[in-house]
Amino acid sequence: MKAKSYDFRERSLNNAAKHRLLKHLGIEVDDLGEGWVQTSVCPGPHLTQQDGFVHAGVLSTMADFTGGLAAFTLVAPNERVLTVEFKINLLRPALGDRIICMANVLKAGKTIIVSESELFAIFAVDEDDKKMVAKAIVTIAVIPGNGRDKK
Repeated sequence: MKAKSYDFRERSLNNAAKHRLLKHLGIEVDDLGEGWVQTSVCPGPHLTQQDGFVHAGVLSTMADFTGGLAAFTLVAPNERVLTVEFKINLLRPALGDRIICMANVLKAGKTIIVSESELFAIFAVDEDDKKMVAKAIVTIAVIPGNGRDKK
């Protein structure tokens, strides 16, 4: 897939930096390219549910954001993206030293982009041993403009 902007990487990283919720949760962009993004978070107690697993809301936020940013890497400078739907399957309890999310654009249309996000738990003792904890399909609308109208 081909980006519509020569500076898609810089634009995408600048876009990600504006997400206050991600900063609050500690979710970071590790790397990105045309039509793909990887994010990660080191989960602390503030991100867990009652049994000590990473909360489904955190996983859903990662899946949605990472899939959306993968779509954003492909749009023109005068376009934005907005999630219109996502479905997530929580495959196993998320427990690890790090949670990573890898998203790839499956189909990039003129007005709708579909991304797939896969989330993995990793323990520091064996970084190569990833356990998939969730998988999501994210449907993104391509909208004109550079953000909310300022009135």
